[in-house]
Amino acid sequence: MSLGSGGRKLSFELLSSDLTADDVDDTSPRSLPETSSDGRRRRRRRSKRKQGFQSPPIVEEEPRVDGSAAAATFRVTDLRSVVEKVCQSSDVEGSAASCVTRVGVELRQRSVAANGRLSAAASGDDATSSCGSSMRESVAAAAAAAADVIDAARRPEANGVLKKLEKDESLDWEKFIKENSNILGEVERRDNSPFRYFIGELYSGNSLRSTIAVGNDKKRQRVYNTMFHVPWRCERLIVAGFFVCLDSFLSLLTIMPARIVMTVWRVLKTRQFLRPNAADLSDYGCFIVLALGVASLQMIDISLIYHVIRGQGTIKLYVVYNVLEIFDKLCQSFGEDVLQVLFNSAEGLSTCSTDNATFELMRFLLDEAIAVVLLLVHSFVLLAQAITLSTCIIAHNNALLALLVSNNFAEIKSNVFKRVSKENLHNLVYYDIIERFHITAFLLFVLAQNILEAEGPWFDSFLINASLVFMCEVLIDAIKHSFLAKFNEIKPVAYSEFLEDLSKQILNEQTDDRQKDLTFIPLAPACVVIRVLTPVYATLLPSGPFIWRIFWILLWSILTYFILAIFKILVGLVLRCLAAWYINLRLTRKQHVD
Repeated sequence: MSLGSGGRKLSFELLSSDLTADDVDDTSPRSLPETSSDGRRRRRRRSKRKQGFQSPPIVEEEPRVDGSAAAATFRVTDLRSVVEKVCQSSDVEGSAASCVTRVGVELRQRSVAANGRLSAAASGDDATSSCGSSMRESVAAAAAAAADVIDAARRPEANGVLKKLEKDESLDWEKFIKENSNILGEVERRDNSPFRYFIGELYSGNSLRSTIAVGNDKKRQRVYNTMFHVPWRCERLIVAGFFVCLDSFLSLLTIMPARIVMTVWRVLKTRQFLRPNAADLSDYGCFIVLALGVASLQMIDISLIYHVIRGQGTIKLYVVYNVLEIFDKLCQSFGEDVLQVLFNSAEGLSTCSTDNATFELMRFLLDEAIAVVLLLVHSFVLLAQAITLSTCIIAHNNALLALLVSNNFAEIKSNVFKRVSKENLHNLVYYDIIERFHITAFLLFVLAQNILEAEGPWFDSFLINASLVFMCEVLIDAIKHSFLAKFNEIKPVAYSEFLEDLSKQILNEQTDDRQKDLTFIPLAPACVVIRVLTPVYATLLPSGPFIWRIFWILLWSILTYFILAIFKILVGLVLRCLAAWYINLRLTRKQHVD
């Protein structure tokens, strides 16, 4: 078993070299011959041990140049002295002494093995003769002496090393914290000098670096999308949708009357009444609804409603306008379902058998009655909204400005800060398109009222106010959709996809999802426009006999119809050409991307 400590090695070979023959014969039990005087020798040894003797100091070797461990020598008499001390130890240390005994036996066996004068046979005989207590004491003493030698060898002074280990200094906590200021995650204390602080701020870089981080290309693209791409594509979509609504409005005033006239002419010519198809029944239903709506609005006194709305002191004009706008959206949403049900009833009536004809007819009449009631309510709401806008424009107390600010910014507040999906944004754009068309109808109503009742130069004022209303609507739509796309992370290409769907609707291409189509009901706006333009046409009729007046009424009606038909043809053809061009453009770009 090798013992090493501090680069030094205890040499047990020196132990055998320093021992004399007399010492071995006197101290080592293994060197005693087996004679009959063993008892006398043991008694002599015990008497010597009782007398005690001084152990010579441990001899240390000079330190080697190569730094190798030095071996310490000691005499066997030292072991005896240590044995005497171990024997005087308490019984509590008995267990520890027994543990050291095994170490001492091993050390002693190595020491004896290194001695050439001791043989293996003598060691075996000595082991059998040292079964007594004196043998255990000697072994324990050897182990203790070996431990002392090891401790001495570990000491630098004992090995001849001049340099001593310096004593550890006491830990200065304040000094340690000062040298390691960030050990607790605290911010380093700055210089509190105002001048140095200001100079440091001047030469430290960007003045807003503490609150605004440096952007990248993605942030730049988001800024460009918010300012340029989204407003441009959104306005392009709204303008296209506006002309789609205008085309539907013109179809209601030109195509539907022409189809009804052709049906009546065919019946009068053939003198046979055949069951009409679904398209004819739908046209009949829409014509009845339109006629009843116009007749109902003709009985309403516009001036009375105007003075009632203008005389409101408790409820402001912009509050009335916002309430009417909410009802307009409700009627529009519900009117879509009502007309779809009416068209379904018309299709069922046209294809039903003779047995179910009565049931289908009753259901068609019920759906027609519901459509008439809803149209009357919706027409009155739009008329009241147009009168409110006319009142704000005519007033001279900045009522129009208050209306625009309250209405438009309330729309921004109710839409911008909400989580909107792509499908909801699609429907929101369609609502803005319909609203844009309704505002155009309201401005036409204001124009008609100025023609009938205004005195003095009024056209310049009307043009300025109409431009203000229209431009505010365009600006609010641009701001609303820009920030909706920004907050919901919707790319500008979404508006291009919406325009592509609208182009397919213009070309009557059946899409998989019909909910992507723009749904517009032109019946209520048509009723309001006809109600407003009727007094204007009445002023153009010359005075004279009733037949003469009927002639001029028919003349102006036919002339107006042809103007509207030509306008319808132009709008329809231009829309179809632009829709086909845009779809081809989208296909080309998709092929390049793929």
